[in-house]
Amino acid sequence: MKKLFALIAVLTIFIFGMSTYVVAQDEAEVATEEVAQATDSTAVDSTAVDLTADPVEEAAAEAEEGQSLHSALKQKFIEGTPSFMSFVLIALILGLALAIERIIYLNLATTNTKKLLANVEEALANGGVEAAKDVCRNTRGPVASIFYQGLDRYDEGIDVVEKSVIAYGSVQAGLLEKGLSWIGLFIALAPMLGFLGTVIGMIMAFDAIEVAGDISPTLVAGGIKVALITTVFGLIVAIILQIFYSYCLSKIDSIINSMEDASISLLDLVVKHTAKK
Repeated sequence: MKKLFALIAVLTIFIFGMSTYVVAQDEAEVATEEVAQATDSTAVDSTAVDLTADPVEEAAAEAEEGQSLHSALKQKFIEGTPSFMSFVLIALILGLALAIERIIYLNLATTNTKKLLANVEEALANGGVEAAKDVCRNTRGPVASIFYQGLDRYDEGIDVVEKSVIAYGSVQAGLLEKGLSWIGLFIALAPMLGFLGTVIGMIMAFDAIEVAGDISPTLVAGGIKVALITTVFGLIVAIILQIFYSYCLSKIDSIINSMEDASISLLDLVVKHTAKK
């Protein structure tokens, strides 16, 4: 089920990213046509326009003022060239898919331990171990699973119950941390891909200088622009994924602390129930 959800999340984000890319290309073409039309109309009707004004610059300025942040990001993505930016986008898509899957899983794994302990204590007092196991079986989360494993070995003694709780707690902690290493991989990979684009962009700039045999700002501007854009987007992707990664870590620490505290309380309940018998 979790693999299916992760696949759906990846496909959804990928389709959204591709549609954004296509729309950005269309908007860039429309903006270019508008600038060209503005230039042609100004050339035809030169008497109605101030000769000191540059129509191309005015049209570009108006388009830039009316451009939203979303449109600006899409335009920069195109300027960074798809050959470099697509790899950074893939790292973002996969990293976000894994992060979203972990966040949903961790939130579903969160349990009200105080309420669960109260229900288990009441079940032990009224119906015995089997009733307490039913409570754990019908409760979602790793804490309830640990309780069930401990109560399932109640007849084997307190020591066995304690060992079972500790062992199964380690298993549940591993399940909580599953997939985090992949998120960490994409956090490290995104800026590295950006730096790769930087190096390639600088190589392109120097190749242009070598071919022309002269250093001109127009020759090197394109390569340097690609280099800087890929670096910026790589760092942005790493920052976004790092925020999700830190949230997942804090959530896991909170759940593990609750598991440890609840396990100690369960052992106390088992000892009290044994003493009453």
